Amino acid sequence: MELMVLLNALVTRLLFVLHSLIGVWRVTAVKKEPKYWLLALLNLLLCLETGLTLKFKQGRGYKWFSPAIFLYLICIVPSLWLLEIHHGTQYCGNEPGAVQVNISNQDFNQSRDNSHGSEGTDHHIIQTAKVFVNQLSTICETVWTLALHQTFLLLLVVGRWLLPIGVEITRDQLSQLLLMFVGTAADILEFASETLDIEDVRKNYALINAILAVWTWSMLQFPLDLAVQHIGCKPSGSARRIPSLLLCRYSAELWNIGVSLFIQDGPFFIVRSILMGHFRIFNQMLVFFTAKNILVVTLQLYRLAVITLDFRATVLQKSRKGEVCCCPCEPYEARAHATGHQENEMKEFVAFPPKEESQAPSEDH
Repeated sequence: MELMVLLNALVTRLLFVLHSLIGVWRVTAVKKEPKYWLLALLNLLLCLETGLTLKFKQGRGYKWFSPAIFLYLICIVPSLWLLEIHHGTQYCGNEPGAVQVNISNQDFNQSRDNSHGSEGTDHHIIQTAKVFVNQLSTICETVWTLALHQTFLLLLVVGRWLLPIGVEITRDQLSQLLLMFVGTAADILEFASETLDIEDVRKNYALINAILAVWTWSMLQFPLDLAVQHIGCKPSGSARRIPSLLLCRYSAELWNIGVSLFIQDGPFFIVRSILMGHFRIFNQMLVFFTAKNILVVTLQLYRLAVITLDFRATVLQKSRKGEVCCCPCEPYEARAHATGHQENEMKEFVAFPPKEESQAPSEDH
């Protein structure tokens, strides 16, 4: 089992490094400047995190936070920024793509014939790799950028699935988290592709930076696991306050509401409203997703009101009965205390039996 844990930890981080290196390669090819290869040095942080995790955690994850996912974001996001800001004007049509595929097939056949006739298998592999790289280089920049966006979000979900989990998170919680990440990744991809593909947006450099900043901000929810975990609070004096009790009882729900309002749907709604209100940009998809963001924000506020009213009613009900309001992490201690109290009563019952039962045997004797 430990071997599988180490293998999953290494393979997942290797996929992260390879994908970030592909992004750096595309930036270097687009910019045509070798200095952008320095972005590959960011992967040293991920390598350092891998060594520390294997040494101190035996490859397993941490509670509430995934350093591997966070460092992967640091490695790949700068490359995607540069590709989106550059946004080449190369034409992406069906006919040029077909011509490129035919030419590449001819190159593959020629390299195969040359390798069989002269230098053998090793030369054939090298020639095939060169032809394959040349074929990838002929793909237009917009297709490359979109493909990197898609594989980036898919690798976030798959990588979080493959990464070994710690003892603080269960398989059930991980499955819930992955399902949430799938929907979140789809919304983020739609936001980036739908807004940045507008021609008027591409003409405004400041607007592109603002959209990419919001997109980067929305990515920060992936390294965190607070959406499926409750905060373990202890029955102390500070924990008896109303805000602390509310956070203790509904920590996962409040985190989901906060992510929607301040990290994802709220900022997305603000950006789309600015595009329509200030820049007068209108299209069918933009209006639809703006309405969707409004609906989600409204439902999240409604959910927050329901949680607050329900908690307030519970506190008032328990205060009238003279009971102490506890958070969900305390019932186990409360049950343990109640069980201990019942055991003490049983011991007293055994040590001091009732008088009726004690007198009956004496009369018969």
